[in-house]
Amino acid sequence: MQPLHRDPWLLAVNKPAGLLSQPGLGADQQDSLITRLRAGDGDLHLVHRLDRDTSGVLLLARGLESLRRCSALFAQRRVNKLYLAEIDGALTGRGCLDAPLARLQRQPPRYGRHPDGRSSCTIWRVRRAVNGRTQLWLRPLTGRSHQLRAHLADIGHPIVGDPIYGGSPAGRLHLHALALGFRHPFSGARLRLHSPSPLPWPSHRI
Repeated sequence: MQPLHRDPWLLAVNKPAGLLSQPGLGADQQDSLITRLRAGDGDLHLVHRLDRDTSGVLLLARGLESLRRCSALFAQRRVNKLYLAEIDGALTGRGCLDAPLARLQRQPPRYGRHPDGRSSCTIWRVRRAVNGRTQLWLRPLTGRSHQLRAHLADIGHPIVGDPIYGGSPAGRLHLHALALGFRHPFSGARLRLHSPSPLPWPSHRI
C-alpha cells in the first residue's frame, strides 16, 4: 500500500477503492486496510475512516498517545479535508450544504436528511463540467457517515458510480480523498498530505 507520509508517530497511506478501512461484521468482510497494515506494525490505529468505495488519503497513528492527539485534532475541526467528486448533472459556482443527516436504513446503510439528524456541513466548489456531469472540490466541515454522498444526493446530484444514492453506473464510486492539512500533533510542523486523483475525466465518452 502506497505510503504518503511516515514518521515515528504518523503514517498516511493512499487507500484504494474497494478496500474496507476496518473489518466488517461478516466473514467475507475481514480483509481491510488496518488488518493488512497491522500485519507489519501492530501498534497502528485508524484516526478516521473512508468508505470502502472511496479512495485517497487515510491517516493512522502509531501508539495510543498519537491516536489521542490526532483524534483531538479531528474532534476540534483542526484538520482541513479536501475531496474530489464527479456528480451527475450540472452545477455552477460554489455553495454550502447543511442538511442534518441521520441513518434511514441499515442494509445497505443509507443516510439522508432528517429533522432529528446530526448537523452536517459540506462546502463545495465547481472544478469543471462537461456533457451533463460536474467535477467538484468538496470540503466537509463535519465528519458524518456518508456525508458527501448523502448531501449531494439530497440536492439531486448523486456521485457517479454510487449504487446506494442513485449515481450513474460506473466502474467505481467517483469520490477521492484528495488531501489532509493539519499541524503535526508532536512537532507542530504544518503537514499537507496529498494523493493524486485516479479518477478519469471525463469518465464517459463525449
